[in-house]
Amino acid sequence: MLRRFGRRYTSRAPTGPSVHAARIARSSALLPPAPASPPMAEPTHRDFLAIPDFSRAELDGILALAHRMKSGAYTAKPLKGKSVAMIFMKSSTRTRVSFEVGTYQLGGHALFLSPRDVQLGRGEPIADTARVLSRYVDGIMIRTYGHAEVEELARHATVPVINGLTDLLHPCQVMADVMTMQQHLGSYAGRKVAWIGDGNNMANSWMNAAAAFGFSLALACPEGYDPDPEILARARAQTDVTLTRDPREAVQGAHVVNTDVWASMGQEEEQAARERAFAGYEVRPDLMAAAASDAIFLHCLPAHRGEEVSAEVLEGPQSRVWDEAENRLHVQKAIMAALIGGERLA
Repeated sequence: MLRRFGRRYTSRAPTGPSVHAARIARSSALLPPAPASPPMAEPTHRDFLAIPDFSRAELDGILALAHRMKSGAYTAKPLKGKSVAMIFMKSSTRTRVSFEVGTYQLGGHALFLSPRDVQLGRGEPIADTARVLSRYVDGIMIRTYGHAEVEELARHATVPVINGLTDLLHPCQVMADVMTMQQHLGSYAGRKVAWIGDGNNMANSWMNAAAAFGFSLALACPEGYDPDPEILARARAQTDVTLTRDPREAVQGAHVVNTDVWASMGQEEEQAARERAFAGYEVRPDLMAAAASDAIFLHCLPAHRGEEVSAEVLEGPQSRVWDEAENRLHVQKAIMAALIGGERLA
């Protein structure tokens, strides 16, 4: 609390530079000395930008914690007194709600920042935004277009940064998908996943997940819509990953059949061309029949019935998309608890 020192001066009181200097000196003598600034410590936090940034043991720990949270066995509030900034350069239903609710359930406060709320779209360097936000909040989640932007944000932030989605990767979603595999198939070990459609950020993330967890992956993509070649090469060096033009070949014997929209956000002007290119890549009951008898269907949503998936499959008995959507909440809570809340992973 600020205090006023000395008596109240009136117009009859002495004035002038010497009197003013004396008052300042007298007041300064009553204030405590300013503390020395502590030396800046080396960064000790970790970011969640891509699946390969973590070991299989660490990823298994995140999944185990997510299952505990889903079951209600975990009741701690590791984000109590902490704030998480959520930067959305790309809008989303599931990402915003799951991160915001998850932060609240862990005892923290989520701050939503749209493109109108930040200066990134007006020319402020990403590095400046990272350093400023790091002085205010305990963690940053960002959903944006370019993956390089997220990497630059993480380089300059002194708090954990979580990748909520980029055009290259969607690591939180694929972790929720692997959790859904565990929930309904018991384990990811020895399983085969089939990806049908665009070689987009989800296809890239599935390749990273296959390499990290060791399950096999078959991708069926039209010519000209292949996944990232570098990620494909790295994944093939670590596990069984195949790329084909034939959806039925990819689905043969698969335990998980997965797809996504044909035109992602920002590609709306390509919709007509993509519909022509992806003809024959719709996941329908006859395609699901080629998969394993216990196969499940996944889709990160939103889904376009009658395009990449038929209504019969999306609403059918093999569909696990609603559990998959819910598991975003639990996986992201586990990630935030570990990175921001200091929760140890078993």
